[in-house]
Amino acid sequence: MGQDITSGEGACAGAEYRAFDFWVGRWDVRPFKGGDIVAHSLIERKYEGCAIRENWMPLKGDGGGSLSSYDSRDGKWHQYWVDSSGAIVRFSGGMNHGEMVLTGLWLDFGGPGRDGLVRMTYTIEANGAVRQRGEVSFDDGGHWKPAFDLLYRRAREDADDRTAGDTDTDG
Repeated sequence: MGQDITSGEGACAGAEYRAFDFWVGRWDVRPFKGGDIVAHSLIERKYEGCAIRENWMPLKGDGGGSLSSYDSRDGKWHQYWVDSSGAIVRFSGGMNHGEMVLTGLWLDFGGPGRDGLVRMTYTIEANGAVRQRGEVSFDDGGHWKPAFDLLYRRAREDADDRTAGDTDTDG
């Protein structure tokens, strides 16, 4: 275990562990430029604040989820994404000018045998929504092109109860 579990102070109590808390909540997700809801997403702080868990529930297509956590050993955030298409992606990065930026190699992103380096940028909008932009590079980061652009708006039931408290229910 490697830590004093009797100290009463959480292992993940530092501010760096709260950097991605703006994403926590129940969300309705739409294309950034407008349109109908394409997914619902539940983002929860878990494991006494040491992780953020995402449950991505699209109206059509592959569902999936991620587990994100700050690692004090390398000073980076890491996200492990898995979806029902079989995709597994390991992202890493951190805060950059007020945005969370995570990058990872997504196998077969551009089709069979065409792996893409995917960069996701999460930005807090003035109205409290979160924009998630995805870009892909097929030349190891030399050139980037847009892959997706989504807007997370608080779901009605969450907008009425905006607590920043720990939603941890299982440890």
